[in-house]
Amino acid sequence: MALNKVTDSSFDQDVLKNSLPVLVDFYADWCGPCKMAEPILEELSENYKGKLVLVKINVDENQITSGKLGVMSIPTTILFKDGVEIGRQIGFGGKQSFEDLIKKGLS
Repeated sequence: MALNKVTDSSFDQDVLKNSLPVLVDFYADWCGPCKMAEPILEELSENYKGKLVLVKINVDENQITSGKLGVMSIPTTILFKDGVEIGRQIGFGGKQSFEDLIKKGLS
C-alpha cells in the first residue's frame, strides 16, 4: 500500500490538524535513500494503522512546506503530534530508527 501524499496546500489539514500523530516523509523521486525508505515506511504504516498516520511530501513539488520546516536534505522524516514537531530524523537510518521516532509520538 502506497503512502498518501500531501502537498503545500493540504499540509495544514492533513498533518497539523490531524487528531493522530503524523510521520511525514520528505522525499524526491530521484533520491536513492528515499527509495530505500519507502517500503519500510509502507510496512510501518500498516503496523501502526489507527494509531499513527504516515504520509509523504515531494520536496521538489512542495517547496513552501519544505522551506518553512527547514528541510535541507532528504530523506528527512518529521513526526508531528497535535500540530507540533516532536521529532526529526535526517537521512535513512533503517527500520529501527523510524520505529524509535514513532514511539515518541505514541508515548
